Amino acid sequence: MSAAPKRKAELRRDTRETRIRVALDLDGSGQARLATGIGFFDHMLEQIARHALFDLEVEAAGDLHVDGHHTVEDVGIALGMAMAQAVGDKRGIARFGHACVPLDEALTRVVVDFSGRPGLHMDVVFGAATIGGFDTQLAHEFFQGFVNHAQLTLHIDNLKGTNAHHQCETIFKAFARALRMALAHDARSAGAIPSTKGIL
Repeated sequence: MSAAPKRKAELRRDTRETRIRVALDLDGSGQARLATGIGFFDHMLEQIARHALFDLEVEAAGDLHVDGHHTVEDVGIALGMAMAQAVGDKRGIARFGHACVPLDEALTRVVVDFSGRPGLHMDVVFGAATIGGFDTQLAHEFFQGFVNHAQLTLHIDNLKGTNAHHQCETIFKAFARALRMALAHDARSAGAIPSTKGIL
């Protein structure tokens, strides 16, 4: 029996606004090395690695003297590109994943489909405009960049919450758990592509 292919990717994405390197191992142990220049954003990326059990490295140098927009969005794009590369043709994965995650008063539901079609529905009203210098509007920009390049459908619904830190953390943790479920090997699929079309 041949070994399963390594689900890894490493890439650089450089623009006049940002320079980003991402390394991703979908079958890791939750290790993270992160340096985006935005502390709270690093904290959220760490949630993805820890709760999806990915090994993730992100190095970003962006125009933070302007604001965090380009850095956060471009990290989402680069991570989405790495995800698409690491997943490959999606043969043998579960494809769908979902999770509900609480943190004190906050509760978020995330559902993901590795459909090959980018789509984001995000229903979140944050209780504050910033969290430790992180503009909460940028959460949407991160996920939009990610889904556009990972080619998946993502629904994020913050069901309860007033503390913006709690809300955002439940979003990223639930996102990670949903990815973990969707990317799990489905032993019953016998390595088939999980679609009646035969391609995703």
